[in-house]
Amino acid sequence: MKRKLSAFILLVLGLLLVNTVSFAQIIDDTTKMLYGPKTVLRFYEQDVLMGRYEAVPIDTSLNNHNNERYWYNDTAFYQHLGNIGTAATPIFFQMPEKIGVRLGKNIFDRYAYDPHKTLYYNTRSPYTHLKYVQGGRGETVFEALHTRNINPNWNFGVAYQILSANQQIGPASRNRQLRDFLDNQSVKVFTHYRSTNEKYDLFFNFTTMKVEQVETGGVDTTLVGGRGRGELEQFEEAPVYLNQALNNEARNNFHLTHIYRLAQENLKVYHTFDFGRQKNEYVDDALPRRLVDSAAYLYPSIVFDTTRTRDATNYRELENTFGLTGNNKLSSYKAYVKLRNASLKYSAIQQVPASLLPDSVQAGTVYREVVPGDEFKTDGNFTQVFIGGDIRLFYKELAELTGSAEYQLAGDYRIKGMARIGGVYGSLERVNYSPSRVQRFMLSNHFVWRDTEGKIETKDWANIAVNRIGAGLHQKIGKRQYLKLDGHFTDLRRWIYFNENVIPKQDEDDQRFWGISLAHKINFGPLYFDNYVVYTNTDEAKYIRTPDWLVESKLYLQGPLFKNALFVQLGVQGTYMSEYYGYGYMPVIQQFYVQDNFAVQGYPVAEAFLNADIKTVNVFLKMSHINQGLTEPVYFLTPLYPGLRRSFTFGVTWRFFD
Repeated sequence: MKRKLSAFILLVLGLLLVNTVSFAQIIDDTTKMLYGPKTVLRFYEQDVLMGRYEAVPIDTSLNNHNNERYWYNDTAFYQHLGNIGTAATPIFFQMPEKIGVRLGKNIFDRYAYDPHKTLYYNTRSPYTHLKYVQGGRGETVFEALHTRNINPNWNFGVAYQILSANQQIGPASRNRQLRDFLDNQSVKVFTHYRSTNEKYDLFFNFTTMKVEQVETGGVDTTLVGGRGRGELEQFEEAPVYLNQALNNEARNNFHLTHIYRLAQENLKVYHTFDFGRQKNEYVDDALPRRLVDSAAYLYPSIVFDTTRTRDATNYRELENTFGLTGNNKLSSYKAYVKLRNASLKYSAIQQVPASLLPDSVQAGTVYREVVPGDEFKTDGNFTQVFIGGDIRLFYKELAELTGSAEYQLAGDYRIKGMARIGGVYGSLERVNYSPSRVQRFMLSNHFVWRDTEGKIETKDWANIAVNRIGAGLHQKIGKRQYLKLDGHFTDLRRWIYFNENVIPKQDEDDQRFWGISLAHKINFGPLYFDNYVVYTNTDEAKYIRTPDWLVESKLYLQGPLFKNALFVQLGVQGTYMSEYYGYGYMPVIQQFYVQDNFAVQGYPVAEAFLNADIKTVNVFLKMSHINQGLTEPVYFLTPLYPGLRRSFTFGVTWRFFD
């Protein structure tokens, strides 16, 4: 399947190349290009809602073109399973943005199109971009986006994204027929309409993602005589726990916002409609007997069936928001009421005993679906009401004061304030939120939440409270330097985490940690030096796992060549995280959990790269992990999951403006 897909992508690129060359032969050297990056403007729904009409040209810069983090929809630092597109969790603690009912399965969030952060466009001509990345170990990233104005007030667009990868460890990594490890396909359809009199705006997008990830369970050190990571000299020598287990996720979302101006910008009414569905499924059609018999960490218990597992959660959410908003030269505000209806269904399968089957089918194997019932004491339907608002006071770009709050009636709440003068800011934030549904209840062939008497139950956890103080300085220094300094202190109360047995637990003690980050950029003529350093102190937060130090540095030469026909960046980049006990990964319930048995070693990963801009084409070439084998034969990103070996990777982003 993946070879056919790669062939299709290369065919599309080839046809477009032929078309572009043919077009270039038709026009002469004196013809002026009417359309280009400056005629394709982009903006966000929230900017229009708050009166900030900041449509800006598309970004065609080369910065971070080679950096893997920038190939996805979320560019934060993540702990993942050693390959692109795999299950991931943020390395640094993130303040919760959503309160109220939530599913709690987020391992593929960073790769999905976010319906609330969709870019909309205003184009004078049809605009298309193609992005293609191919790694030497079978990693593939592809995105095609096309958007055009139907008329001056109405734009429509569609995007299609593919992430795929080959398996790097276990027997399948040596079998070309079995090497497909990941298949992630996403679609985004979006449109924006503004009435001729500019009183009405409509935003709509539909996003969908379907993921299939092969689950290996990581390197099985029990089958290599308990050898440590230093003795696993080659990835192919490392056996894995699982050979045919799969995690599937399918999600789709409909998002609609329309805004009507009652009194120009001073008073606007708006309505937002969101409908989303997410289905997660874990499948293992032939449970490895040695894992069942030994009660290994992947399958600590058998609840329904000893031969196969097929667990699923199906979460649906319908949300309507009605609000008022307005803005002027010195302020903006928003007030709203939100109604959320959600439902959650669990299911598993159980083999039907032969004695209960009709004579005609006793020779076969029949399974029945198991769903939560009265005996599980759980309600899968939720209705919640929220009220909230935002306010912003500002004077040009010199000073700003903002506040936001949201309250779920008789439940959760969040509140945040921020003050800024010039480049200096300070912030206060508090969030009191309920546990996710997965933390409250689980139905699986291998995991169920039980009370002290061993009965399956819904956990009645207290709400989690998070308090954070932040401060920072974002300042340009002269013409050559830029400094970004941020610090925070965070206090977690009644924190809920998954313990070493992958069972949710609420901590009675506060978790306190603080951190500081520094981003600094400087250049000396064509020589540029970019650094990002993060220090996090978790001495008083034993269940928050993050490295003490993270450093990412980039040194490169940048400038034009061949009479400005070519613009290049040539350099090296390195990333280092200090040793820490990273979260373990449990594929059965799609959760990362706290563990103390496997330390992810402090290890630098270096790469050399060449980025080039040739008119409407951006290209990069890089050699990843050039320091492989210099210090350790294998490095791990997540316990039991090695990172990629040295490989050559290239990528191209191609833009068409007509």
